[in-house]
Amino acid sequence: MQILKKPLITEKISAMNEQGVYGFMVEKTATKPEIKRAVEKIYGVKVEAVRTMRYAGKPKTRYTKTKIVSGFSNAYKKAIVKVAEGEIIDFYGEI
Repeated sequence: MQILKKPLITEKISAMNEQGVYGFMVEKTATKPEIKRAVEKIYGVKVEAVRTMRYAGKPKTRYTKTKIVSGFSNAYKKAIVKVAEGEIIDFYGEI
């Protein structure tokens, strides 16, 4: 099981990157200590704090020619990670 799914690249999270705060989409069953270990192992930084948020799937409806299609968007979990002073995570290093 992969704990970190993908980094969050939004305008709000990018503004917080300057203070050493980064966002990740994580596995729904991941705990804070697991997230901390995964970030430290993958990016080689010292993590000070981890905050998590769970989001429920939202109802979505699409009107097509033949019928109305209803369903839900996927539920997900988001983690906000604060790294130690002076350390950074470079998401664009491989580009």
